[in-house]
Amino acid sequence: MSHHLTQAVRDCIAACNDCATECGNCFSHMVGNESPNDCPACCIECAAICRLCADALARNSPFAKEICELCAKVCAWCAEQCAAHDMDHCQRCAEACRRCADACRAMA
Repeated sequence: MSHHLTQAVRDCIAACNDCATECGNCFSHMVGNESPNDCPACCIECAAICRLCADALARNSPFAKEICELCAKVCAWCAEQCAAHDMDHCQRCAEACRRCADACRAMA
């Protein structure tokens, strides 16, 4: 069966992949450093769900909407955690998380 990816799905996949990349970068800068909140642990959770979400959307998974819903929730949490830090990598991560959360909410 042929599956055509709409532009909205492609945009969501791109947002998920960008978010996972920024989360990985943030984690690599933060690991081993003291943090008063869940950064960098949130980055690992967020990157994992973003990769899963991108894959689910690409293969037209019957669970894509539910995965998008969870991805949006995790991204919103990670954005909140990372935005609390002044470092550029945390701010870039938070922004990517917000964009991904918005894109995933639109898919859910």
